[in-house]
Amino acid sequence: MRLLRYGPSLVFLRTSNVEDGEEFLSNVFGIQKLSVDDAWNQSNELQTLAFVTPVEEWKTILNLKRGTFLIKMRCDSFLKELLNSKAPFDRVNLGPHIIILRIPGDIEKAFSFIKKRYNAFETSFARGVNEGEERDTLLLVTDKKINAPLNLRELKGSFIINEDFIHVYRTLRLDLPVLMYKTLPEGWKEITIRIYDTNKRYEENIERLLLVLEDLDLGFVVSEGWDWDYPRPFMRIRVYKVKLITWEDPLRIKFLLKGLEYRGYNRFADIDVFSEGKKISWTSISREYNSKFELSKAAREELESFLSEDARKKLHAIEAKLLEKQAPQDEL
Repeated sequence: MRLLRYGPSLVFLRTSNVEDGEEFLSNVFGIQKLSVDDAWNQSNELQTLAFVTPVEEWKTILNLKRGTFLIKMRCDSFLKELLNSKAPFDRVNLGPHIIILRIPGDIEKAFSFIKKRYNAFETSFARGVNEGEERDTLLLVTDKKINAPLNLRELKGSFIINEDFIHVYRTLRLDLPVLMYKTLPEGWKEITIRIYDTNKRYEENIERLLLVLEDLDLGFVVSEGWDWDYPRPFMRIRVYKVKLITWEDPLRIKFLLKGLEYRGYNRFADIDVFSEGKKISWTSISREYNSKFELSKAAREELESFLSEDARKKLHAIEAKLLEKQAPQDEL
């Protein structure tokens, strides 16, 4: 689970001929100009948004009509390429450094804390870019997961902090436990997930589980390892156990993980979820479904709709291996 990360860098390239500058970026980096919204929505941590602007502009003005270039490189690597390529730019300016903070709880309490703790000024994303200087930090707050590109519509607030971003980032990391306590005083839950596979294909099933927990940002895995389960008296089976600290509803996690037990009518493993020491039954989340298969099908569809494209491909590749291992037994 990630609560804090950097955003893309903002680079303003000044030139006497904007069209030549934009054509240079398109040719050298093999990219096309995008709208600011599209470029931001596709950008990720430590990438670069490059704006080509007239040389007479001296301030970092975010012109939404002009568009921008998304460079999937760190800012320092991008500037190195420009220098080595003898780019047609007269001057370079940098916008405020961006830090993205995820608050899954009370947003208003978080805003109050941020304003007092960091002497922060609330603003909008566009005004923050325009008002911020290179030495400033633009702090963006969301309640969505931040381990993937973030849509501008998912931002809950923006703040300008007149401090260097490295200092702000380090201070925020130290303050996160306090901030989470203030915004989620009773929201943290500890759940246990147990995997059992009669075919002993634990490596693949553990990989699938951790992939989903990480990509959906469902919580902090605080421990994992082997354990014993007793489904019936005098019957002991070995299981793999994962402990998770989360603010998500345990029933919600149980539903999503039900989508990992089956794919179609192929069963991969039993995945049990325990909350406060009690096992969550599949019937407690299946009132609108007539069978385990209907429930698992709905859970799989919803699970895959939330996964990133990369995670979905990895999940399907792992499951293809599981099906290969399962095939010989099915033929018997």
